[in-house]
Amino acid sequence: MSISNPEYSHSKFLHPIEFDHETHHFKGSLTAMVMLAIGIVFGDIGTSPLYALKTCFDPANGIALTHDAVYGVLSMIFWTFVIVVSLKYVAFVMRANNHGEGGILALMALALRTAKQGSVQALTIMFLGVLGACLFYGDAVITPAISVLSAIEGLTVVSPDFSQMVLPLTLVILVGLFLFEKKGTEIVGIFFGPIMVIWFVVIGAMGAYQIAQGPEILMAFSPWYALHFMVQDSAIAFAVTGAVFLVVTGAEALYADMGHFGIRPIRYAWFLLVLPALLLNYFGQGALLLRDPQTVSNPFFLMVPQFLTLPLVLLSTIATVIASQACISGAYSMTSEAILLGFMPRMKVVHTSEREIGQIYVPFINWVLCVIVVIVVLAFRKSDNLAAAYGIAVSSTMLITSVLTAVVMRKTWQWRISSIAVVVGAFVVVDIGFFSANLSKILEGGWFPLAVASVLFLLMVTWYQGRQLLRSRAISNGIALEDFIPSLLQHPPHRIEGTSVFLTAHIDFVPPAMLHNLKHNRVLHQQVIFLKMSTWDIPYVKSHRRIAVKEMSPGIYLVRAVYGFKETPDVGLLMAALKEEHGIDCPTMETSFFMARDSLVVKEIPQMSIWRESLFVWMMQNASRASDFFRVDSDRLIEIGAKIEL
Repeated sequence: MSISNPEYSHSKFLHPIEFDHETHHFKGSLTAMVMLAIGIVFGDIGTSPLYALKTCFDPANGIALTHDAVYGVLSMIFWTFVIVVSLKYVAFVMRANNHGEGGILALMALALRTAKQGSVQALTIMFLGVLGACLFYGDAVITPAISVLSAIEGLTVVSPDFSQMVLPLTLVILVGLFLFEKKGTEIVGIFFGPIMVIWFVVIGAMGAYQIAQGPEILMAFSPWYALHFMVQDSAIAFAVTGAVFLVVTGAEALYADMGHFGIRPIRYAWFLLVLPALLLNYFGQGALLLRDPQTVSNPFFLMVPQFLTLPLVLLSTIATVIASQACISGAYSMTSEAILLGFMPRMKVVHTSEREIGQIYVPFINWVLCVIVVIVVLAFRKSDNLAAAYGIAVSSTMLITSVLTAVVMRKTWQWRISSIAVVVGAFVVVDIGFFSANLSKILEGGWFPLAVASVLFLLMVTWYQGRQLLRSRAISNGIALEDFIPSLLQHPPHRIEGTSVFLTAHIDFVPPAMLHNLKHNRVLHQQVIFLKMSTWDIPYVKSHRRIAVKEMSPGIYLVRAVYGFKETPDVGLLMAALKEEHGIDCPTMETSFFMARDSLVVKEIPQMSIWRESLFVWMMQNASRASDFFRVDSDRLIEIGAKIEL
């Protein structure tokens, strides 16, 4: 698999293939699409009122619960929503989509199109994209823990006696969530939207009730209060900025999930329901704090009468589970994209829906996340402690998104540098401000998601570089297929009935599996297919443009099948399409698939240190078999081993 530009074919044997985006958005009316978007996209940012404002007024920040402080913090929250979410993501970044798909890897692939392969610019873009993806995983282990834990902590408002139950209940819910993942979200997904709509209506109503008792709190919409707070108490304001950032930690989801719904439903959902509900709740919490400073211990749950606290805890728990599930599903999607783009070893990917291509389950990622999330909950124990670890990974990803968007604006949209400097420069200043404020959290727990991201970055870069080294070695030692076939047919081996399909990673060279087969078996099938499956830097490829065929000799074909980075190759479906579209019949019982199974030997080379070579070999040995990933029928598969010095 390789990342390539979809505008041309690298092979001199194949004509250029025309690519187009095939829509995979959810179907339905705009209202239905908005409902689905509310359930899937806004869970993380929508549950932040559970802990964000409480964290802002944590005594550890040194902030006093005064009129100026409350107004200043609320003003900062409002303008953070305006600048980071409404302007940066909704108005600008979501326009930088890769054929409708968003997310850091899709943005990286889009930016790479204008960069020369192997250039410093291409390597820098790739470095930033992979780093952003790794930071996303760092965030993915914090989001379920802090969301569910903060919801269950509402029980302590009902009665302090429940404090001993918070941790066990949180662990039971989280482990149950990961156990349920393999069932897929198709059945429960239809309930996500309505439940989250109820959630936003409820938290908006809670805020409106509190605001009605102190409407002067609405004056905090003025930016003057934020500026005054930051100038008057700059040191405290800087410390609080890291906590303020918690209100937008789910903003990346708006961009990452836009491929499922499109831009319009997300924009409508944000401006018509989500943003008003969040602002009402935050300002309602502020009004409550000014009226009763004792509620600072948990202002969200203390907004309602005590008899409503338990129902609110139940609703909050459901909302946080939905938010966590969306985050976990995002990790699956990110993993699938990374595999197809060549940054991760092959893993088992299970499609949990026959109708929606985006609904997948990756068992390995699921259980790794489960173990890490449980460790996080046991280590931090309280949402207040987790809040200290939350934000550093997201703020870093947001900064990277701004930089890559600037590349797209310049190279793809052809914007003037001065215009980019004004627009992106303003966003970068805000991003750097939040990033700097979150740096202070590193020693308090922020090191954990950074450690997770660092380990993943090492693994992904090692895998990518190792695959490139193997590719270079295969090319340097390869035999040109165009010259080999005529030479072979001049003195052909014994021909036998049936079809042999040789899966190859390099379309211009003879597959090692064929060389070994000729050497040991000395036979050639009547019909021979050399099959190369490539992944391009677009999300989807239309099915009728997927396959390109060249007949090299009667009964001998060179076939290239191309996929988007959000698709999963399937050899069975490909063989059926080959017969339907090109008349090449490969009967199941008469077709054998040949693949080389490489055995690597570590050898000292200047391009990679010995310990990283050993790491790469370990990853190769533990990767899923290519035949499983490409869904090759095991009954028709013949694997031939080959020893390769790295």
